[in-house]
Amino acid sequence: MSKKVRDDKNRWRSKTIAFRISPEENQLLEVRVKLSGLTKQDYIIRRCLEKDIVVYGNSRVHKALSDQMKEILDELQDALNGSALHSDFAEILEAIVITLYGLGQEGTTRVRDVKQIVDQMNLKK
Repeated sequence: MSKKVRDDKNRWRSKTIAFRISPEENQLLEVRVKLSGLTKQDYIIRRCLEKDIVVYGNSRVHKALSDQMKEILDELQDALNGSALHSDFAEILEAIVITLYGLGQEGTTRVRDVKQIVDQMNLKK
């Protein structure tokens, strides 16, 4: 049996919550979890409790960004050859843009969506 571990606020996490999602929803969740640098459990808890997801640049986040950019390149090359873009392509691309923009800012930057990034960039011009 594994050793019981307390969370960062010294609480026992003894309750289990389970739910079902589609394969497409799972793919989007996996991408967002990888880009956050958090564990899936911590990511889901933070999202459910409406807390900010703060991404700190580290090797896990860098690898996730690199892998996702390779997948986007492959998807775009397939599209140039006549294939249709994956149905969740725009959402994955938006998650990458938000992560990259947030990492490029000094301090903590709250980014809700791509429109916020575009608005901030237009203000700087």
